[in-house]
Amino acid sequence: MARLEQKQSLRQTLSPRQILQAKLLQLNSLSLEAYILNELELNPVLESVDQETETEEIFEDEDNSLDMDPVDYEFEIIQPKGEQKNLLDFPLPDKLDFMETLIKQLDDYSLSDLERTLCEEIIWNIDERGYLDVELSMISDRFDLNEEDLIPLLNLVQSLDPKGIGSRDLKECLLVQLNEESHSLPYLIVAECYDDFIHKRFEKIEKHFKCTREELKAALKQIGRLNPHPGEGKITGRETVVIPDLIIYKREGKWVIRTNDRDIPELAINEMYKDLSAGKSLVEKDKKYLKERVESAGILIQAVQQRRHTLAAVMESIILRQPAFFNGDIDVLDPMKLQDIADEINVDISTVSRSTRGKYVDTPFGIFELKSFFTGTVELGDGQIVSNREAKQSLKDLIEDEDKKNPLTDEQILFLMKDRGFPLARRTIAKYRKQLNIPVARLRRII
Repeated sequence: MARLEQKQSLRQTLSPRQILQAKLLQLNSLSLEAYILNELELNPVLESVDQETETEEIFEDEDNSLDMDPVDYEFEIIQPKGEQKNLLDFPLPDKLDFMETLIKQLDDYSLSDLERTLCEEIIWNIDERGYLDVELSMISDRFDLNEEDLIPLLNLVQSLDPKGIGSRDLKECLLVQLNEESHSLPYLIVAECYDDFIHKRFEKIEKHFKCTREELKAALKQIGRLNPHPGEGKITGRETVVIPDLIIYKREGKWVIRTNDRDIPELAINEMYKDLSAGKSLVEKDKKYLKERVESAGILIQAVQQRRHTLAAVMESIILRQPAFFNGDIDVLDPMKLQDIADEINVDISTVSRSTRGKYVDTPFGIFELKSFFTGTVELGDGQIVSNREAKQSLKDLIEDEDKKNPLTDEQILFLMKDRGFPLARRTIAKYRKQLNIPVARLRRII
């Protein structure tokens, strides 16, 4: 594999500190714990301190206040120290982390540090179905690379077990799994007649390839054995337990926001090693090594603290922007985009994306994925702007109540949704239906 090299340009490149902060922000609480425990083993100057010991402030030179107008709420951000960590009991996970198993497979390849970092970045942006959840350009731009530079690494990730993981769409996922038989009829059907395949226009496929009905049936059977969602069911043999990354609750009329770091070791730099690195008793080689380890430990401690601060800031902004939900009306969400939060807390949109992807919050109303608070907008017939969540729910209700022997077409749904006050385009109807994992009318028909 050709080595990637970063290029000089006018764009700002990320420092090792920024890269680590971005990496830790992507991790959920379980993965962060595993990462820190591994670092404790690898770096001799790092040590785990007593949780009840007061640690010095990491960001002495930074303003860590959340500079927002609280409107109807007052907030108290609690850092997980001492007895505060024991306010709630949390279930222990009964699973191995799927992302970590993918990353472990990278050990089998000879990758440069940059290539390894890029592969891990791709992996951490895989959604629960196993698909890449961001545009590849978003990753390449962060590392000052061209999108084409990442294609070989994306292909490598897609070749990991389960095959097809990290695909950008269903077509690519199927082709990856059929790649070793690229001249076979199943591969050619997906590659050349994908639209006919998903819409079950089998006669057109048969005519296109001039194959027999038996050959077509055999090919379709082989395609049917492929995994369309390689991320599902890959948690090592056991039921997934959701561990919230944030806990919020009301105390004396204030919202209290806590990061769930109960089992994450509190880190510090061993003072003996710190003194040795600054002294004159060591030879230059050993002194240089210790300085590097001390610097690395300091960056990690700062990154962990920054992760807590960012998650709390994102959560506070979400609460402020979803007043109805956090007043107990959990079926009501105001339109809100990632960019809204990014602008409010003055961070890049990618930071908000990492903060919310795969993260959960424990609220008085249940446990919710942070990503679920973000919705697009729909303009109603009277000009009112509402969350597209309401439109999706209305569409879902229509389909659930339909005559299963004569299901509604997208065209029929369009007119019914308009009658309900949702003047949507047909392509929007189709998009929402796909997002709800609802097939087309003829596939919903029950005879």
